[in-house]
Amino acid sequence: MLSALILIPVLGAILLNLLPKDWAASRFRQIALVLSSMILLWTIVLAVQFDPNNVQMQFSEFLPWLPTLGLDYALGLDGLSLPLLFLNSFLTGVAIFSSNRDIQRPRFYYGLIFLLNAGVAGAFLAQNLLLFFLFYEVEIVPLYFLIAIWGGGRRGYAAMKFLIYTAISGFLVLASFLGLVWFSEATTFDYEPLRQQALPVELQFILLGMLLVGLFIKIPIFPFHTWLPDAHVEASTPVSILLAGVLLKLGTYGLLRFGVGLYLDAWVTFAPWLAFLAAVSALYGALSAIAQKDMKKVVAYSSIAHMAYVLLAAAAATPLSLIAAMLQMISHGLISALLFLLVGVVYKKTGTRDVMVLRGLLNPERGLPIIGSLTILGVMASSGIPGMVGFVAEFMVFRGSLPIYPLPTLLCMVGTGLTAVYFLLMVNRVFFGRLTEQLSNLPRVQWGDRIPALVLTLFIIIFGLQPGWLVRWSETQTTALIVEPSLRDTLEVPASVSQLPLDP
Repeated sequence: MLSALILIPVLGAILLNLLPKDWAASRFRQIALVLSSMILLWTIVLAVQFDPNNVQMQFSEFLPWLPTLGLDYALGLDGLSLPLLFLNSFLTGVAIFSSNRDIQRPRFYYGLIFLLNAGVAGAFLAQNLLLFFLFYEVEIVPLYFLIAIWGGGRRGYAAMKFLIYTAISGFLVLASFLGLVWFSEATTFDYEPLRQQALPVELQFILLGMLLVGLFIKIPIFPFHTWLPDAHVEASTPVSILLAGVLLKLGTYGLLRFGVGLYLDAWVTFAPWLAFLAAVSALYGALSAIAQKDMKKVVAYSSIAHMAYVLLAAAAATPLSLIAAMLQMISHGLISALLFLLVGVVYKKTGTRDVMVLRGLLNPERGLPIIGSLTILGVMASSGIPGMVGFVAEFMVFRGSLPIYPLPTLLCMVGTGLTAVYFLLMVNRVFFGRLTEQLSNLPRVQWGDRIPALVLTLFIIIFGLQPGWLVRWSETQTTALIVEPSLRDTLEVPASVSQLPLDP
């Protein structure tokens, strides 16, 4: 059942490239939408049969592949991977729906999106460290071409920078995995047997250090972030949606699955430094966003700040903070996708993203009133306004982390306050004031541009009012991360997050 989430997009990519190339791009888009709907429906089928109270891997698949190397085709689904699989499947459909109907080379374009989807799904499902690494690296190739071919004027530079940074990230992650197996004298890279291994703390420091730097590049965390703004600015809107909404989550997922899961003893020692690094990254991202003139760069630096909250929650490693880390990943995925989508519509209709040029787009007669209203809702969600999922996620992060690391948590709260500052500056300049003559009589926004934004907004509000619908999938597994592996079978998890102990 899990292999289907990998095989459907791979076979879909092959099918698209076997179809006649003289077909209209809109026909390929329709086929891609059908395939993405199949992926989402299959994810729903898995969720319906998933038991959130079971701490063990579910729907497990195992096939020996290269036993001499310790590489097995081992897949499993748990509370860490299921919400992220939903996010991957859903945002793939949003990206395809928001793609230009007359895009050039549509077979190759949609094929790459499906290969990207398959790589990310495989990484979230992999229960063998080498298999995770393979999927972790596979997603680099389609994303590189998506930026290099369909990107902006400096797309070659941005794509190459992304490729170099992420290749270094993969090398460090692999080195950590190889060191773990080598020093533990294990004969396999399977996750559960390695979690039982007890390495000296000194060795864990080295291996965890390499893993962290590799994952910090992917997340990204300051000072390993410089590839992200360039990639976002040059990438097309659908690619930015996938990059911010899904790809960055591979790094934070790795923090929980492998950082906390495999090196817990060393993690406890590293944690105070990680919490302060999270605070620095949050403040740096927020202050950098204030200085930007490009709407897309504002949202890109906002991602750096908000992903730092996941690192803070992971560093605290309390039951509440780890659930909050998962909720923050989903929250950021939905909100960043919405904001990049809306910025893309503004650019499509006005031809610019410069906040010093745009004015008065909220004008109800000649501007973009609905897009402007949705943008205001999106920045409110990102700023942590109550009633939306951003507020719940950030509140849980800060509540779970404050008793453990009060100063870094307070600094991250300052970063949240700065979120309102830079987004208020952007919204005030772009959507309020008098509409200039150059921007009058803008092309009409079609419902095809509004529907994905409206759907994303709906989920942001629903999960803001009912966050329990999200956290129930993950609380068993996140609590199990900080429990000895031998005691996991007897683990008793509260029925709801409200029953979790809030004190360390």
